Amino acid sequence: MHTPTNSFKQRLQHGEPQIGLWLGLVDSCAAELCATAGFDWLLIDGEHAPHDLRTMLASLRAIAPYASQPVVRVPHDNAALIKQVLEIGATTLLVPMVETAQQARDLARAVRYPPQGIRGVGSGLARSSRWNDYSDYLHASNDRVALLVQVETVSALEHLEDIAAVDGVDGVFVGPADLAASMGHLGGAGHPDVRAAVETAISRIIATGKAAGVLTIDETLARQYLDLGATFVAVGVDTTLLAQAGRALAKRFITTAKAAG
Repeated sequence: MHTPTNSFKQRLQHGEPQIGLWLGLVDSCAAELCATAGFDWLLIDGEHAPHDLRTMLASLRAIAPYASQPVVRVPHDNAALIKQVLEIGATTLLVPMVETAQQARDLARAVRYPPQGIRGVGSGLARSSRWNDYSDYLHASNDRVALLVQVETVSALEHLEDIAAVDGVDGVFVGPADLAASMGHLGGAGHPDVRAAVETAISRIIATGKAAGVLTIDETLARQYLDLGATFVAVGVDTTLLAQAGRALAKRFITTAKAAG
């Protein structure tokens, strides 16, 4: 049996827009429920959500039967952790806080087997190879794994073209929340200066020939970013959807009940 292709990576390479949803609930049932919604990709957030390897694995298994493609955001750029996340079956990684081209090169080596990289060989123990049922896994994996790097500070933007140009980087994701903080607008991702910086960054990434991505729950902004050419755009967060719907429902009934009483 041959290693499956990474359809998320293929679509990035063809410039096809892919719409995503952020998963922060750290529950495999919630991940599976979201997988039925029809999003192109689902982000399993290991940076800000309280994930560990086992909960990431549970979410990967929950999403697997559906068309949505999982993307795993690791908490930081640790090669040993990246190896483990790949071996539980992640095929697309998003790495936060990438500041320099050298850091991006180190990440590209971390996701690849030798001679292109430094990833350790343990496929017989790994879900990623179906425990060596994929007979070509060791030779096919380097081409199947997609690496997305996240730029989210003023200093990272200064090195944007160099980061994007690194061989092995498939896409560059702009993080508006941390970029806003870095620009002196903590909590102000919608600030005009931040929005302008995000839009300029998207255009600069696209000019390098790499895919550009971003997260926003503002529908108007999401459509603007897609019109600019961003090809992997997350348009919502599961925690936010649940919180907003729950609060709105409670408000409608509690207000009515108090008025009636």
